[in-house]
Amino acid sequence: MMKRRAFLGASLAAGGAVLTGAAGESLVASATTARDSGARRARTNSAVKLSVCKWCYPSLSVEQLATAAKGMGLQSVELLDPEEWPAVKKLGLTCAMVNAPGDPRFRLTSGFNHVENHARLVPAYLERIERVREAGFPNLICFSGSREGLSDEDGLANSAKGLAAILPAAERAGVTICMELLNSKVDHKDYQCDHTSWGVALVKRVASPRFKLLYDIYHMQIMEGDVIRTIRDNHQHIAHYHTGGVPGRHEIDDTQELHYPAVMRAIRDTGFQGYVAQEFIPTSEPLDSLKAAVRICSV
Repeated sequence: MMKRRAFLGASLAAGGAVLTGAAGESLVASATTARDSGARRARTNSAVKLSVCKWCYPSLSVEQLATAAKGMGLQSVELLDPEEWPAVKKLGLTCAMVNAPGDPRFRLTSGFNHVENHARLVPAYLERIERVREAGFPNLICFSGSREGLSDEDGLANSAKGLAAILPAAERAGVTICMELLNSKVDHKDYQCDHTSWGVALVKRVASPRFKLLYDIYHMQIMEGDVIRTIRDNHQHIAHYHTGGVPGRHEIDDTQELHYPAVMRAIRDTGFQGYVAQEFIPTSEPLDSLKAAVRICSV
């Protein structure tokens, strides 16, 4: 089980490269053959909008993944930086969740829960919020950061203070800031926003319509389970979802412990209007795995 940045680094170290030319085009073309017609029909009839996270597909360029995703009926490729946005916009797709500003090595660990980070985070987020507004994208991700000895209460107070400095701009821009719930048991040791209850407490304390949670199903299954009940009880505080198989963060099929069709129906039945993004690391041919996940999540 690997973190986003560790997975990307390992892929590069192993000699992975973006497929270009004939090889890349061939891989992308496989997603737009007649075999995809069933996935497209299922997605057309789905009440839930679907997205995919780019970091899980290091062998594909943004344009290649976006082309394949569009062929499957997805509406977004996400966790992108500004220089990557044109590749999805030119295909008529959105970026449903924009990457946080700053050095990717420290985005998850150095967050809003420590006041000493605010002098760096606040101006960076204000600039990114404006760019997201100009691009017409809906959501911008943020992170609590690591505890480093902070109590839950101090982490809440500090996070609320930092967020208060950027949320008026987010409200004017119509951009929702989403703090991601991550597990601190396996992948992100010491991360503070590691339970839904802490995240919901922060949403209530901030009390802004432009601050909500990114509920990562994989991470919260590891930390607390009871996913469907949690979604039903807290859906009003959730703006976005991520998928992933447990254990291992691989395909969301019957090789793992969650039954995603039921989870997706629960999300749909709350009246959810946002996006559910595929965020699993494929173990088989990547686009075949993505296509299968689209079928599973089309409810």
